[in-house]
Amino acid sequence: MSERRPRVLIGKPGLDGHDRGAKVTARALRDAGMEVIYTGLRQTPEMIVEAALQEDVDAIGLSILSGAHMPLVARIMELMAENDMTDVPVFLGGIVPDEDVPRLRAMGVTAVFGPGTSLDDVIVQFREAIAARQS
Repeated sequence: MSERRPRVLIGKPGLDGHDRGAKVTARALRDAGMEVIYTGLRQTPEMIVEAALQEDVDAIGLSILSGAHMPLVARIMELMAENDMTDVPVFLGGIVPDEDVPRLRAMGVTAVFGPGTSLDDVIVQFREAIAARQS
């Protein structure tokens, strides 16, 4: 019997309608052997956390290009804490000013990926965080 493939949810919270990066990342993670659930555009934090709960994911990837990353991530992390999901790694990709990264990390975000980040680096960081969670 083989091990279960890691399950990753890719979410697009907020009103941002640009999802090319999320789709490229989802495909790269899938091609790397992970099972990927893509929630689609314009999801609320509540919808993303509920989907993560229902799908029993090993990690969450968020894509935010709208500039609303601080309140959206804060709400997602709050909902995850309320649902005993603080062990699920959360990754953020998008347009994030460097000065916001330490605050996002303090909220519990595992890593922040900006434009031009290597997909190989993204895959490695997801694998490492999922392996650490499972050990």
